[in-house]
Amino acid sequence: MIRLIGIGIAAFLLFLLEQYLYKKLWSRGLGVSVAFREESIFEGEQGSLLEIVENRKHLPLAMLKVKFQTSRNLNFEVGKGSRATDQYYRNDVFQIGGGEKVTRTLSFTGGKRGYYPIESYDLVASDLFLTIQMVRTLPVCTSLYVYPKPFDSREFRMSLQQLNGEVLSRRHLLEDPFEYRGIREYQPFDDMRSINWKATAKTGELKVNQKNYTALKAVRIFLNLEDKGILRKADCVESCLQIAAGLCQYFLSQGMQVSCHGNSRDVITGEPLALEASAGTGQMGAVYRALARTDTENLLSFTELLEDKLLYQAEGTVTCVVAPNHYDDFVELMERYQETGREYVWFYPVWESTDPELPQTVAEHIRVLHIRS
Repeated sequence: MIRLIGIGIAAFLLFLLEQYLYKKLWSRGLGVSVAFREESIFEGEQGSLLEIVENRKHLPLAMLKVKFQTSRNLNFEVGKGSRATDQYYRNDVFQIGGGEKVTRTLSFTGGKRGYYPIESYDLVASDLFLTIQMVRTLPVCTSLYVYPKPFDSREFRMSLQQLNGEVLSRRHLLEDPFEYRGIREYQPFDDMRSINWKATAKTGELKVNQKNYTALKAVRIFLNLEDKGILRKADCVESCLQIAAGLCQYFLSQGMQVSCHGNSRDVITGEPLALEASAGTGQMGAVYRALARTDTENLLSFTELLEDKLLYQAEGTVTCVVAPNHYDDFVELMERYQETGREYVWFYPVWESTDPELPQTVAEHIRVLHIRS
């Protein structure tokens, strides 16, 4: 009997020692990584999230939970260890021995444009007998851009072709120093810097390079995402961002400078959408990131924010407007822009079966684009 009591006491002491060791050492040498494999994807594309757990000590972990949350707009398969409400909650369970490393890949589909960070994760561990739990919350810095898919339809392509023809047919009054169309005789009003000295030496008479007048090479895109009607047009608002992406993609491929401005805020900085004109190789990426981070809920007044830029900073540019509604103050602003004599095109997304009643004063500038839900 005394021997049994001694064995029981020894077992209890070992049990307490086991609990003490796990409380003390469970997180030592434990490396956990939660990270998106891709930096960006487009709407509807596949992405993946990597979970890596490495136990660099001899002490095994009979149960380790890795818990985190991200947006429900990333369409993970909802199964064991996950649930989706207003957020997507993940709870993965690992059994990992000493010196072991486990990698899991979680696939998902980018359901909606946006910027999706994961800022922290929780670790929940247990001892060998699953009698105690140890919890730790750790920061993580990983994020994913889901870019708006550039809008594409037959109506849109036809509008782009028409707009591009108008752009190419219009000319600046300034000559393009990089486009030559021949050589002619020198005239008194010619700049001395335009003299072609090689041709002058050959002919014995002053000759100048004859230059083409350059086509307009800058496009401004204005986004007015205001949607304050009783029947909200969330899909049309999202289509505005897709149309802006399609416009930027098209004109940047033509070698034109593109700028983009809107009355939305950036979800990271809180600043209004404002991309200055550029034709550089990084401009399309900047456009995609800015549109992905656009907050369509907390909007600013378009007329107050962008009236001056629209009316008074338009020289040498083509203006494209994208808006899903024709509220009175915005129509009045576009009428004032018309009075300046400058051309513009207003891209107006509507439901496929909708035939909107457009204000006659600006109707000739509107290109209706039908979308599908």
